[in-house]
Amino acid sequence: MPKHSRGDEDKAGVIVPPPLIYLGFLVLGLGFDRFWPLPIFGGGVGAAARAGVGAAVAALGVAVAALGFLQFRKAGTNVRPDQPATALVTEGIYRHSRNPLYLALALIYSGAALAADSPWALAFLVPVLVIVRYGVIAREEAYLERKFGDEYRRFKAAVRRWL
Repeated sequence: MPKHSRGDEDKAGVIVPPPLIYLGFLVLGLGFDRFWPLPIFGGGVGAAARAGVGAAVAALGVAVAALGFLQFRKAGTNVRPDQPATALVTEGIYRHSRNPLYLALALIYSGAALAADSPWALAFLVPVLVIVRYGVIAREEAYLERKFGDEYRRFKAAVRRWL
């Protein structure tokens, strides 16, 4: 078995880039909805209202993502989990959530599913969150604990994973 270089050790080792997890399951859910439609609102809510609700939820997700990205940029560290973390971000939105970017992706996903009136996509959010929790977040947490030690453990004890 080949020995890992130092560069391979200085990464979280997530199973796949998180946006691809969300996008893949959203496409899968919308595909299921195309072939086995089950409207969420049962025809009682018009397309414009659904689009408005979905857009509002997605816009909240975009705002949360922007705040998270800005904090990473301010700290001068990488956003991508396949790149080394150079700083532990604990300020701004990270005082309220250890994972606001994954929360943002879940909100954007939910907004798209609501706007599309797709209960399949909403149902597929459950496995997305499980995969993200265990295939991404758990690996990131272990990596950050190795890299930042007690500083990360204090942050983890003080701030919830999602909200």
